[in-house]
Amino acid sequence: MSDRDVYDATHIQVLEGLEAVRKRPSMYIGSIDGRGLHHLVYEVVDNSIDEALAGYCTSIDVSINRDGSVTVRDDGRGIPTDIHSKYKKSALEVVMTILHAGGKFDKSSYKVSGGLHGVGVSVVNALSEWNDVEVHRNGKIFYQRYVRGKPLDDVIEKGDTESTGTSMTFKPDTDIFETVDFNFETLVTRLRELAFLNRGIKIVITDKRSDEPLQEVFEYDGGIVSFVEYLNKSRNVLHEQPIYFEREKEDTRVEIAMQYTDSYGEYVYSFANNINTHEGGTHLAGFKSALTRVANDYAKSNNLAKGDIKLSGDDIREGLAGIISVKLMDPQFEGQTKTKLGNSELKGIVDSMVSEGLSEFMEENPKIASAILQKAMDARRAREAAKKARELTRRKSALEVSTLPGKLADCSEKDPSVSEIYLVEGDSAGGSAKMGRDRRFQAILPFRGKILNVEKSRLARILKNNEILSLITAMGTGIGDEYDLTKARYHKVVIMTDADVDGAHIRTLMLTFFFRYMTPLIDAGYVYIAQPPLYSIKKGKNQRFAYTEREKDRIIEEIGEKGVSIQRYKGLGEMNPDQLWETTMNPQTRTILQVTMEDAVAADEMFSVLMGDEVAPRRKFIQEHAKDVINLDV
Repeated sequence: MSDRDVYDATHIQVLEGLEAVRKRPSMYIGSIDGRGLHHLVYEVVDNSIDEALAGYCTSIDVSINRDGSVTVRDDGRGIPTDIHSKYKKSALEVVMTILHAGGKFDKSSYKVSGGLHGVGVSVVNALSEWNDVEVHRNGKIFYQRYVRGKPLDDVIEKGDTESTGTSMTFKPDTDIFETVDFNFETLVTRLRELAFLNRGIKIVITDKRSDEPLQEVFEYDGGIVSFVEYLNKSRNVLHEQPIYFEREKEDTRVEIAMQYTDSYGEYVYSFANNINTHEGGTHLAGFKSALTRVANDYAKSNNLAKGDIKLSGDDIREGLAGIISVKLMDPQFEGQTKTKLGNSELKGIVDSMVSEGLSEFMEENPKIASAILQKAMDARRAREAAKKARELTRRKSALEVSTLPGKLADCSEKDPSVSEIYLVEGDSAGGSAKMGRDRRFQAILPFRGKILNVEKSRLARILKNNEILSLITAMGTGIGDEYDLTKARYHKVVIMTDADVDGAHIRTLMLTFFFRYMTPLIDAGYVYIAQPPLYSIKKGKNQRFAYTEREKDRIIEEIGEKGVSIQRYKGLGEMNPDQLWETTMNPQTRTILQVTMEDAVAADEMFSVLMGDEVAPRRKFIQEHAKDVINLDV
């Protein structure tokens, strides 16, 4: 038996204790809201994924139980249970009760460790009201229960078994978390992603909280090739089979899958040890440089480009869906959110791999290569047209007395960090918002009707749309090649639309624009969605506002049904300026939702399905989610 196959208490190393976790949970899981709550599940699942990467686990089962607890079960080796030489207690208890104790620090146990910056299951244990762990190992079943991170008893033997693996059932502590209500779709998105990134592993998630349990099963023998096909399911592809490269060098494994479509966006996502590196890094830089060089070389040697025309990286990546997945021993993460890969050796490895693989593919598939290069040429022409449109807009603005759009009611504050702009649907609501706002720091930009669907348009056409042009000008960042986040005039951009179907559509159009053309604005946390009330509930002089059906029912129950008048707001214009300020714009009383890039892949899929050309995926989406609709105007 090799050293790599031996996994026992001697492989468990301890870096520090667990005392501070309950006092400062956000330091370990990022936040104590819904995001931090779901992080607990990811931490436990990542342990199982690490077993799969080491070659010992083939299936992972996740279930949300009726009591709000979550069970994660795998068929890996099982956490070691023998006595740890230093701590004189079971290695299981050491792993569960001491921060950064585990086999990840011992390279003979795990060559590659995934996870979201692995804080470990001890943190999950510390932040749980209770936690039951059952280990199947060495023919025995071992069990230990913990309450708020502390073991109730020693590890006990419960019986015999022929299987191996670990099962953990934990209930998040209501003393710690703002919400302990798990979102099935949020977990589904991450688990699907993990199944794509780890070819052949089977992941099952079940929601047992209703009489008819929901279940999703993910198993992709195609790995990231299946991932790219999934990304493009609502797009028209230029070639049927995705292009795939794979290379292993020492302790580093690189996989790339890519496929071109006739759409105008770029849909390339990079991962390092299963972490979505949405700030990019050396692996993405290597991919981009090789792709640009190979495409230009092919265009030149096959006379597809006239004269000295050189295609930019943006031209060549238009319509491209791609996944770059690297797995390495010691990932170095940097950037504002620690999601940028810094390992310098990756750039060369990926560059070389893509250069060789793509050159070979293009030579062997001249028709596909020609279609890809023709699309890039079209993108270049569109980019030039967009550049001229921007210059024309700039010249026109310079001739005007004010470069800001006329309908913008700007704020007096000049410091962007304390300034906010409300993008308001309709002139009527815009008028109320202008009167109700605090003009010191709140700007209002009303817009009429539905803005252009940017999912179906190139930038040159987008820049001819007056509503979008006003928005770009008001933001101050520019767009396309000139985009500069440091020039943002507001650090809070609040989309405020009616609480009806049209309002939801306009909001989606707006978000599509920000997602496709002003991504850094979302990355920086500047984009928000206003939450106007659905109901006004009045009894005598007492008026209260409800933002959900449940809240409406609760208020009516509190104040009594007799003499109550209920008004359902269909539009923002139905509220007077004072009401709009108090319910939706006053920083002391409003609720606004921050838009994040955390689930960029899921957002990409959503925008493509809802706003793209393909009707069939949209119809399927509507049919599947019709039962979830709460408010529908008919």
